[in-house]
Amino acid sequence: MKLICAVVRPNCLEDIRAAAMQLGLEGLTVSETEQHAAGPVLTEVYRGAEYVSDRQHRIRIELAVADDMADQVTEAICNIARTGREGDGELFLSTLAQAIRIRTGETGPEAV
Repeated sequence: MKLICAVVRPNCLEDIRAAAMQLGLEGLTVSETEQHAAGPVLTEVYRGAEYVSDRQHRIRIELAVADDMADQVTEAICNIARTGREGDGELFLSTLAQAIRIRTGETGPEAV
């Protein structure tokens, strides 16, 4: 099994979710996060005061998939998130030693 972790722009979430469903994946974990010092420093105005921010809002998506699905899923995520501009995001792929579905006690690929 593989664990796929992607940090992407928020506007990619729905397309990635739809692609995962088309590939037969039942669920994914989504977290809101911030990236620091990624891309250009932004100048913002808030209540009349100007400030500089090096934080960018991002979405972190995690999926546990069977080994034979990993390439398809990573390719789909990269194709959706790729704009060619700085700040498209990152994707991390790691081996998942074990998965356990707490409710049923299922282990391995059946738990995913």
